[in-house]
Amino acid sequence: MTGTAGANARTAHVVGAGLAGLAAAVRLARGGRRVHLYEAAQQAGGRCRSYLDAELGCRVDNGNHLVVSGNLAAMAYISETGAQATFATADRAVYPFVDLATAERWSVRPTEGRVPWWLFVPARRVKGTSLLDYLDAERLARAPEEAVVTDILDTRKIAYRRLWAPLCAAALNTEPERASARLLGRLFRDTFGQGGAALHPLLPLEGLSESLVDPALRCLDASGGSILFGHRLRGLEFDGARVTALDFGKAQVALAPGDSVVLAVTAPVASDLVPGITVPDAFRGIVNAHFRFDPPPGAAPFTGIIGGMAEWVFAKPGILSTTSSAAEAIIDRPAEEIAAALWGDVVQSLDLGSAPLPPWRVVKEKRATFAATPAQLRRRPGAQTRWENLLLAGDWTDTGWPSTIEGAIQSGFTAAAALAR
Repeated sequence: MTGTAGANARTAHVVGAGLAGLAAAVRLARGGRRVHLYEAAQQAGGRCRSYLDAELGCRVDNGNHLVVSGNLAAMAYISETGAQATFATADRAVYPFVDLATAERWSVRPTEGRVPWWLFVPARRVKGTSLLDYLDAERLARAPEEAVVTDILDTRKIAYRRLWAPLCAAALNTEPERASARLLGRLFRDTFGQGGAALHPLLPLEGLSESLVDPALRCLDASGGSILFGHRLRGLEFDGARVTALDFGKAQVALAPGDSVVLAVTAPVASDLVPGITVPDAFRGIVNAHFRFDPPPGAAPFTGIIGGMAEWVFAKPGILSTTSSAAEAIIDRPAEEIAAALWGDVVQSLDLGSAPLPPWRVVKEKRATFAATPAQLRRRPGAQTRWENLLLAGDWTDTGWPSTIEGAIQSGFTAAAALAR
């Protein structure tokens, strides 16, 4: 970590210690700013963190997230925080899948280079798809702004069921009938379109906190920054073109003339704090479940599931976890019912035979991400505001990415870069 603030360094006040706020804080500290980081909760990480589940008797991640080697912002963040050794990085891109309706299995295995030779090899593609099916990515990317995924794709084709619909749910967390066609196409182009070298999965050796949160906090501490938990911002004070104070209820923080603020909170909170800004106001839920069960020998670190309530199952020592995206259809069901259904998907996908339901935990996030619809994309603001020392960060800002780790980190970097100009 470089860039320790000197005595005369300008101060950056970063509000929100999710990944967007952490990324902004790390970049600002590296640039020589003195950083004060404020977080309403008693821990950092936001929706991307780990915690000890007392009932399961182990640490779990509050959600299942995947970083790949082509996520440039995430890779820079991992490097700048010195967290490389906390990840296991796959030496190739292999994505295993199972279709529960047919029991068919396959692995998507892109070739390393940017020329997509793998699309000419049926054994490397999604099973049952043709080369022409992947040309739909360009049709999606060039779709009209208002087009949704199902306006562009033939929903009767196997490629829709096994490729595009699952990718839309996993990456955009929005049902294809309402999700932006253009955003899905550009996402495919920026990930699979970069070749297998950009798709090597990075998996935390321990948990999300140990890999993506704790290293950043250590960097900030080493730079002389402060980290204040239990500080919920109640209001901003403005004078002309500047923010002049932060109101935390019991404490007021006055800003010096050269100070700046990065507001890295959720979209609804930002809307309440900043007059006149437009932000996404429709959201989608995610359901994650954790099962206290040892993965079978040789189990892949993650497996995509087609035709189940679960869309992915992640295998770590002593714990199996599932993710169900765009989960409005199930999120209000009783947790017991959800756990039983998801365990059925896990048993079938991992060939666990008649394994009974083990101890479990269902985690519901009703507002996990903004809805990636054309109308909501237009509501994403940029980092700049009409106040010269107030910047916005968050995966809901206009990053060009859906609501992902990459988008969150990129938003923090963008805010930090704007302050450096």
